[in-house]
Amino acid sequence: MDFWEYLGNRHQQLLTDAYYHASAVFQCMVVATVLGVLIGIVTYRSGWAGSLATTATSTVLTIPSLAMIGLLIPVVGLGVPPTVIALTLYGLLPIVRNSIVGLRGVDPALVDAATGIGMSRPARLVRIELPLAWPPILTGIRVSTQMLMGIAAIAAYASGPGLGNVIFRGLASLGSKNAINQVLAGTLGIIVLALLFDAAYVVIGRLTIPRGIRV
Repeated sequence: MDFWEYLGNRHQQLLTDAYYHASAVFQCMVVATVLGVLIGIVTYRSGWAGSLATTATSTVLTIPSLAMIGLLIPVVGLGVPPTVIALTLYGLLPIVRNSIVGLRGVDPALVDAATGIGMSRPARLVRIELPLAWPPILTGIRVSTQMLMGIAAIAAYASGPGLGNVIFRGLASLGSKNAINQVLAGTLGIIVLALLFDAAYVVIGRLTIPRGIRV
């Protein structure tokens, strides 16, 4: 069976796996974005706190994804829980780092001017600092999403959702007539999803970043 025939026969299952893959990445990115930005807000004013936050989140990336998921299985079981925890942890570093960099890069004169007209610190953060720091934060979100697209495939090891299941089935049956088709279909599906997500972020950037501060 050639590749296109395989896609024609299995397209419904592949679309379902692609949906679950995209859904898992999207939901974990939402959680990672909220946590990452909050960590950035809490730590950006302090040099040592910012360094600690960056070091802690970068340490997670030194743990191989297969090992991370394997270590989580005895604690939280198989399926969705280890997938969500692992993806969220892996997605933090670019968002935390870019949040800190973006918030530190806001012109102090603008913050002083906002203070001078009576803005409270929360108001300055929401109306001045976060909007100006949004471009690097969005870049961090884009980088994290691309990383998680690939890492999410490893979640199939823990019976997690997504296209990794197609790839693992192909690898487990190497030598059979559909093994290569399965690996290729799963891999290409992940690439297509990554490109679609990135295109969506480009649109979001154009809609949310004022032209004057757009890179």
